[in-house]
Amino acid sequence: MNANPVAPRREAEPRPIQVGLLGIGTVGGGTFEVLRRNHEEIRRRAGRDIRITMVADLDVERARGIVGDAVRVVADARAVIASPEIDIVVELIGGYGIARTLVLEAIAAGKHVVTANKALLALHGTEIFEAARARGVMVAFEAAVAGGIPIIKALREGLTANRIEWIAGIINGTTNFILSEMRAKGLDFGTVLKEAQRLGYAEADPTFDIEGVDAAHKATIMGAIAFGIPVQFDKAYVEGITALQAADIRYAEQLGYRIKLLGITKRRDDLPAPGGIELRVHPTLVPATRLVANVEGAMNAVVVHGDAVGTTLYYGKGAGAEPTASAVIADLVDITRLATADPEHRVPHLAFQPGALADTPILPMAQVVTSFYLRLVVADEAGVLARITGILAQHGISIDAVLQRPGAEGAASGALGEGEVQTDLIILTHDTVEGRMDAALAQMQLLPTVLAPIVRIRKEDLR
Repeated sequence: MNANPVAPRREAEPRPIQVGLLGIGTVGGGTFEVLRRNHEEIRRRAGRDIRITMVADLDVERARGIVGDAVRVVADARAVIASPEIDIVVELIGGYGIARTLVLEAIAAGKHVVTANKALLALHGTEIFEAARARGVMVAFEAAVAGGIPIIKALREGLTANRIEWIAGIINGTTNFILSEMRAKGLDFGTVLKEAQRLGYAEADPTFDIEGVDAAHKATIMGAIAFGIPVQFDKAYVEGITALQAADIRYAEQLGYRIKLLGITKRRDDLPAPGGIELRVHPTLVPATRLVANVEGAMNAVVVHGDAVGTTLYYGKGAGAEPTASAVIADLVDITRLATADPEHRVPHLAFQPGALADTPILPMAQVVTSFYLRLVVADEAGVLARITGILAQHGISIDAVLQRPGAEGAASGALGEGEVQTDLIILTHDTVEGRMDAALAQMQLLPTVLAPIVRIRKEDLR
C-alpha cells in the first residue's frame, strides 16, 4: 500500500470572462449591481468568473460614480470593441442607428454580443445573425423581449420538441398599466397616460409604447424563433391603444371580457402551401376567465401554445433595472459556458438552423382570421338592428352576441333631430376573415342611422 498517495492535480483557474458595457443607464447599472451582488453564485453556475472590466458612456463621470475605480470608463464605445481583453460586448445604447454599427463592428472584431435592443433585432436581426454566424460568435438577446421573463430561452430551447401553433403576449408594461387603470377607475386614456408619466411608467414621449411599436418589435422576434422565419418587422400589423374609449372597456367587462394590448403571432395551416403566419399587435378582447386577462399593472405575460405541451404561460416583470439585468446576465452565463463550443453546435440564434429557415409569408391583415367586438352609435328606431345584421350576413359574418345600451358616447354632434334618441349597439361576432369585416364596416358606416365612426376591436379566445 502506498503510504504517500499522489495528490490529485488541481486544474488551473480559468481566466475570467471580461465584459465591456456600451451604455450604463438603468439596465447597465442594474447589470453591474446584480453581477456584483451575486458574483459567487454566478461564478459557480458559469464555471468561471465574469467581470465587467470596461464601460463606455458619454457621461464618464456619472458612469465612474456607478462602477468605481476598478473598472475602466471611456467615452468612446469603439475603445471597448478594440480592446483585446474584452470577450463579450453588451450593447445597452438602444435604437437602431449607432447601435447597429457598433454591434456589427463588435462581431467583426470577434466579440460575442449581448443586447437588450428589441428594435435593433426586429429591424436588422437577419443581417446581425448572419454576420455573427459567419464570424463564429454568439449574439444573445434574452433581455430584448419581456425583461426578466426567460421567454426567448423557452422558445429556443425548452419548447424545441414542439410545433408552436401560436403566441399571444402582454409585452409592454406601459400600455398594460394604462389599460388596467382605465378599467379599474373608469378613466379615459388621456387622463391615465398623464398619471402613468407622473409615476414613471410612461416616457415623456410614449409613442413607441402607446402606438404598439415596442410590442411589435418583440412579437416580431418571438415569431421568428417560434416559426423559423427571418425577422420581418416591416410586415407586422401595428395598432396602439390611443383610440380606446372607457365605454368600450366597460362594455367588454359587462360581456365577460377584458381589453389587453396583445402581440400575436400565429401559424395558419388552413392556407395553401407554404401556409402563412399572422403577425399583429392591437387591442384585443380576451375572456376574463383566461389567466392572461388578469395580468394587471406594468406586468408582462406571454402565452405559448405548442402541439405537444399544450398551452404554457410565462409571467413576470417586463422591464426595470434588475429584472432586465437578470436576463442580460443569463446571456453572459450562457456565452461563458458555450464560448469554447464548436460554433456549428451552439443553439441557433432563431432556434432553427440557418439553412433551414422557412419562407412562409407574413399574412396581410385582410387575410387574418379573428372574431370582433363592434360598437355602433345608432339612432334608436325600428329596423336599425335588422339592417346592420343583414349587412353582416351578406358578408358571411355570423353573430355571437348583441348588447344594446342607451348612451351618448361617441355620437356626432348635431346628428340627431329634436326628440330622437340614440343608443350604443354592441355586437360580438364569430371568427371571420378580416377583409370581409372591412367590407361590412364600410357598408354599415354609410347607413344614415349610424351616427359616429364604428368602433372595431378584435377578439381572441386563446383556448
